[in-house]
Amino acid sequence: MTTVWHNPKCTKSREAIALLTDKNQEIEVVKYLETTPTRAEIVTLLGQLGISARALMRTKEDIYKELGLAKIEDENLLIDALAEHPKLIERPILIRGNQAIIGRPIEKVIDFLA
Repeated sequence: MTTVWHNPKCTKSREAIALLTDKNQEIEVVKYLETTPTRAEIVTLLGQLGISARALMRTKEDIYKELGLAKIEDENLLIDALAEHPKLIERPILIRGNQAIIGRPIEKVIDFLA
């Protein structure tokens, strides 16, 4: 089972879902903008991804600039921002077991399935 944190408005996210469906993968789709991940879920995800909170952030989003996140170094504050503003979370995210990836570019999804 692969869980996908999905934003239906995102082309890359839709491409990942289509690829998984074409490969007959069993998936659970989580529309993370509607079902906002908790802070604890984000912390777990960061561990699975092996990245920092900033690496998970969409730094070109207006909210990133409005909140002045580029100036913040405190990892806990960045995690709080991700939990409070899920639009900041890069997408799509694929999770299987204890492993996770950001599915950009689509080749990462293909590699993840291998």
